[in-house]
Amino acid sequence: MAPRVLICSKIVWAHEEVKQMLGAIADVVYVDSPDRKAFLAGFGLGGKYEGTVGIYRENDSAEAIGKFDKELINGLPSSVRWIAHNGAGYDPVDVHACIAKGIYLSNTPGAVDDATATTALYLLLSTFRQYSIAERSLRSLTWKPKGLNSITHDISGKTLAILGLGGIGSRLAELVRPFPMRVIYHSRNRSKNAPSYCEYFADVEEMLKQADVLSVHVPLRDETIGLVGEKWIRTLKKGAIIINTARGKIIDEEAIIRALEDGHLGAVGLDVYPNEPEVNPRLLDFPNATLLPHMGTENQDTQKTMEVRALTNLRDFLTSGMGKDLVIEWKNSRAESKVKPSAKL
Repeated sequence: MAPRVLICSKIVWAHEEVKQMLGAIADVVYVDSPDRKAFLAGFGLGGKYEGTVGIYRENDSAEAIGKFDKELINGLPSSVRWIAHNGAGYDPVDVHACIAKGIYLSNTPGAVDDATATTALYLLLSTFRQYSIAERSLRSLTWKPKGLNSITHDISGKTLAILGLGGIGSRLAELVRPFPMRVIYHSRNRSKNAPSYCEYFADVEEMLKQADVLSVHVPLRDETIGLVGEKWIRTLKKGAIIINTARGKIIDEEAIIRALEDGHLGAVGLDVYPNEPEVNPRLLDFPNATLLPHMGTENQDTQKTMEVRALTNLRDFLTSGMGKDLVIEWKNSRAESKVKPSAKL
């Protein structure tokens, strides 16, 4: 009998790829449970999900069954060995609960780089030039606001500070190079693959002092919640800009609002918020804030690439016992315990 794989809860673009990649090696079942209780019950004896070994997960599934938190992970049967999360950020899945239960977790790094970096580039351009103010003015039939030129700047020659030079941060560095912009960055360690024009700062505060704009590209973990707080924001020069396409909770929202209110920040460009889809209404009061509703990967090309990459991890697990996109916490755990990959199913 072929191993059972759950699609939780839908595939939007890669329907043919599901057939091609999994059709011959797995029993593919689509989750249709109305709530968490029904979902977990489906793994019981005779249930629709009994014997599941792998789960494909996308964020819309949370509307019915919630995030893959500790409670849900602990409720999964021992047969489940792999969760393929569709997304580069995997904070909706409790990775530590997965490790404790022996369930591998993969994400989709690389697949989101271009789309998220171009979103950051748009926010960067909009905030320097205040295009968001200009568009709202035109739509209200008042043409161009007077004095707009006194608060706008060209980006050529400005300094972009990237917090986290991973795939997305590196792609943004490539995109701004032709303007040209000076690119500086801080990561936990110097990036071995960083282009020669990217200057590394081991001291994040020294980097912030030189930045005209800070773009945030670190993952959301317990240690990064509120990472960009009052101190770091005030270390930026007066009139600097902050861009965030990572996760809303990485920046202290109250601190950013205070810095907008007193003029320390010249503008902000936000694609993510702490309590999505809720947006703090106070942010709407700032004309110099360019706000997007989490548009980072909102296009069919990127979303199909993400779906295929998540499916690839499931296929590779089923055929070889390991997918290539195992998340960093699992890699570290395996290195510490010297756990060997699972045997081929």
